[in-house]
Amino acid sequence: MKRLVLLAALAAALTGLVALPANATNECRGLQVCVKVAGPWVLASPGQVQFELACPRKFVIGGLDAEVSSRKIDVGFVGSLGSPVNPGITTSGSAVFLGRLLRGTDPAASFRPHIGCIPASGGGGRGQTAYNAFAPGKPIRHVTKIAVLAGRTQHYVGRCAAHEQLAAATHAIGFLGDIPPTVSLARSVHVTQTVHAGRVKLTISSTSALAAGRAVVQLDLVCAAL
Repeated sequence: MKRLVLLAALAAALTGLVALPANATNECRGLQVCVKVAGPWVLASPGQVQFELACPRKFVIGGLDAEVSSRKIDVGFVGSLGSPVNPGITTSGSAVFLGRLLRGTDPAASFRPHIGCIPASGGGGRGQTAYNAFAPGKPIRHVTKIAVLAGRTQHYVGRCAAHEQLAAATHAIGFLGDIPPTVSLARSVHVTQTVHAGRVKLTISSTSALAAGRAVVQLDLVCAAL
């Protein structure tokens, strides 16, 4: 896991992903053809925080890396069961990063996920996978990113598709930019999550301090086919 490195972003996409300068991180090390994709700075906590990052279409993940604002943060990812362990089997076109603040308190503790994407071939590509967080099966993941509006209160309701049952729901707060959020910025967004009858409701509130940066909230639903 890398130490904090201050990056200069070349371009920002509407989705909040940025293209990074070469050699800034190691997600493409040893890969001849590789597209770097970086996510936002995701707030970490003593409870496990999940954040999904996806490759462009027709690409699969060949490498992963992460930046952290503190050495107290541990970052891993969810891999698929299978053999051999390699791109297209262990990884697909997207990866779920798992971040946790191991000790102490830090309201601005954050991690920034990175993936290196390679052209898909054979059975590779994005699709439903069996994750080692569950007994072998095929959970279905629905991910929604919500842009946070400064000084506003927003409501969002998510649910699984028809013929699916909600198994788990998590959310994460991310701040777009080259450097981790300050304490003031980290505290500018607050999210409350409630679950009732298979519906997941998020209430997102923000202060005017958010004007100094952009933020997104990612809702991650894990569903099981009925």
